[in-house]
Amino acid sequence: MHQYIERVVDLTDPDANQIYNLTLDQARERILNGDTKDVRAIDGSFALVAREGKRVRLARSLDRPLRYFLAKRHEGPALVVADRMDTIRAWLDREGFGNQFHPSYTRMVPAHYVVEIQLLGCPDPDPVYTRFFDPQRDQQPQELDEVGRRYIEALAEEIRKWLIRIPSHEPVGVCFSGGIDSGAVFLTTYHVMLKLGITPSRLKAFTLSFDGGPDLTQARQFLGQLGFDLFLEPIEAMLSDLDIQETIRVVEDYKPLDVQSASMAMVLCRNLRARYPDWKYLVDGDGGDENLKDYPIEENPELTIRSVVHNQMLYQEGWGVGRIKHSLTYSGGLSRSYTRTYAPARHFGFNGFSPFTRPNVIEVAEGVPFVKLTDYSVDRLYELKGEIVAHGIKSLTGFEMPVFTKRRFQHGAMPMEIMRKQIPDQEAVLRKTFLSLYA
Repeated sequence: MHQYIERVVDLTDPDANQIYNLTLDQARERILNGDTKDVRAIDGSFALVAREGKRVRLARSLDRPLRYFLAKRHEGPALVVADRMDTIRAWLDREGFGNQFHPSYTRMVPAHYVVEIQLLGCPDPDPVYTRFFDPQRDQQPQELDEVGRRYIEALAEEIRKWLIRIPSHEPVGVCFSGGIDSGAVFLTTYHVMLKLGITPSRLKAFTLSFDGGPDLTQARQFLGQLGFDLFLEPIEAMLSDLDIQETIRVVEDYKPLDVQSASMAMVLCRNLRARYPDWKYLVDGDGGDENLKDYPIEENPELTIRSVVHNQMLYQEGWGVGRIKHSLTYSGGLSRSYTRTYAPARHFGFNGFSPFTRPNVIEVAEGVPFVKLTDYSVDRLYELKGEIVAHGIKSLTGFEMPVFTKRRFQHGAMPMEIMRKQIPDQEAVLRKTFLSLYA
């Protein structure tokens, strides 16, 4: 019998992991041999590969993409792992396997699962998926002030763990629209900095604005009501700054809403980098909408309020592993679309942080008794997020947080009608652009 010689190529950046309670080797050991509770207890941001012989396990947190590709060699399979498709493709080209590559042949490790692959040769068995983060529904009380307190306290603890690891000379920027999520992140970060004895002079609120974008007015109103005007720093941009093909190349995806959002992130990060060549740390509110289910249901014909409130982490994970509509190439929900935040920040050399994506924060949100609190009312669901977060901010910080109607990043940076003219919302058009990168 032919003895296959397997190969595992880990192209991930170990320095991109931010694990608070373990070394990288200890975390890998938990992923390789630990049970789900051990993996769940890895505290921080990670995308890791662990191997023993022909058995390989991969796992990641929600805020880190992790891709793999199985190349065929005469000697045996080669498993190539990276955070990006183009990194995998470049390795295959160097090794002489470039003709095997197609973006749809890459696989995304879904967030919150350990993926086990057995490198046994041809044909290769399907991976085995084991969930390690399993928050339960309806674990929180119905009192909004108590739910809000628990939610924002969990947020504050994640921000605290992040802040204490930032060198004392480094400034901190908040990607700020004045909306509920970025507002909560800004006020909580300010509060935690004071508690830690960190001067808030290190803090800035960066607001992206094209001519006439409504977010800048909202940001000024938000901070002005609290007497925090001095923290605001507008980042003025021009329509000529938009480069849709570059955005698609960086995020390696073609979903219209994500390409639109990522385009704003690209412009923000590029302008920030030009203004501040050495700036490193950015914090944002990504994940807040997903946690408290604040997306317009009527815009998606596949959704009803019942599907939203009855499916575990629907907005974080999509329809879920093992379901017909789960994409092996991309995963689903925020597990897929977080590249809109991760890729632009990393492309321009920033260390990004989205505290709402942390499991301890999601766990509180997932435990909210949405059915009892909404009685399946869509309007009531849309109201809940602002009430929960405002109660929590008031409890933690004492601030009366302004609450404005939800608006997507791309619709706040520039008027919606201009956005629609600049970036096509036809997925087929964007997919064609994406595939042209690999022609």
